Amino acid sequence: MRRALPSRTTVKRYLGSFAIAVVGLALMAAIVATGPVAEPEDSGAGPPVVHFVTVRPGPIRLTVAAHGVVLPKTESRLVSEVAGRIVSVADSMVSGGFFRRGDVLVTIDRVDYELALEQARARRYSATSELTQARRALVRQERLAATDAGSESKRDEAVNRQLLAAASFRDATAQVKRAERDLERTHVIAPYDGRVRSELVDPGQFVNRGETLANLYSVDVAEVRLPVHDEDLAFLPLTLDGALDPAARLDVVLRARFAGREHEWQGRIVRTEGEIDPGTRMVKMIAQVQRPYDQPDGTPPLTVGLFVDAEIHGREVEDAVVLPRFALQSEGRVHVIEPDDRLAVREVEVLRLLGEEAYVLGLRTGERVSLTRLPGAVDGLRVRTAGDGDAPAAAP
Repeated sequence: MRRALPSRTTVKRYLGSFAIAVVGLALMAAIVATGPVAEPEDSGAGPPVVHFVTVRPGPIRLTVAAHGVVLPKTESRLVSEVAGRIVSVADSMVSGGFFRRGDVLVTIDRVDYELALEQARARRYSATSELTQARRALVRQERLAATDAGSESKRDEAVNRQLLAAASFRDATAQVKRAERDLERTHVIAPYDGRVRSELVDPGQFVNRGETLANLYSVDVAEVRLPVHDEDLAFLPLTLDGALDPAARLDVVLRARFAGREHEWQGRIVRTEGEIDPGTRMVKMIAQVQRPYDQPDGTPPLTVGLFVDAEIHGREVEDAVVLPRFALQSEGRVHVIEPDDRLAVREVEVLRLLGEEAYVLGLRTGERVSLTRLPGAVDGLRVRTAGDGDAPAAAP
């Protein structure tokens, strides 16, 4: 039995399908050959990159910040010690006026006190005469008594007269001294170098004894009460009872903006008030500035009432390092980069955290401290360093 051959139409259909398949394979090959090549990606498994700072321990002066208002060391009321009419007032007796110790600030009418002094002197002259006569009479009576020519009663009278005359003389002498002192007090004298806060009298006004003439304050020393937190007292040389160590010198720099510019004044901490304020937990330290109105180098005066910021220079610590605060990886620990670029976890003593700075002990000169936070880092972790060893402004 003969098999029938395929027809011409069937052959053409098979040849068309085969041609389409060949063309498709050719196009696929061309696309694969000319398409983009996939680059291998970095898996990130290499050593982490860290920034660092090279430390150089040395002596560091710890400081304490505070602020306060400038006050006079001495402030007082100028009081009249005698009564009378005011005849003159010094030109400096105005609010804000300056005066020197010994200046006559106010003069009270002296006429009545000059007369009182003359009367007291006259009484003293009379008392002096009576005392002289009584002494002579007593001498005569003693001579007569020695020769049995006088009586004992007359001698006793002479002794009594002499005692009374002596008492009168002492009283008269005291009256003269009082009159002299009252006359001197008609000139009201400045007790120190100072400035007038306010004046309360004018020429022609009558004042009584004890009446206030003006309010004054001294200009030889200015004081600033600086409240300091009890925690910051650890940075200052104080004794166990909280008083200032007498062997220590605590310098302070006062800063304020005055007349449109920033200025500085140098002073010293002279004492503490001792008690801790129960509300604020602060201790007030007293800073003094000598001659606040006579500053060198053209520095403006440290005026009473000026608000100032203070920087108290406290204890000096040897072999300390100041690091950026973010260099502390955890409480009291930093990462030190060994010479072979491996991390070493180092415990340090944190003396103080101040703003963005940390004062620490326990590092050696030339060691590199990592500034990059690496959570979970352990001793021996290999790292790659970046930067030149200068601390950046913020954590990388």
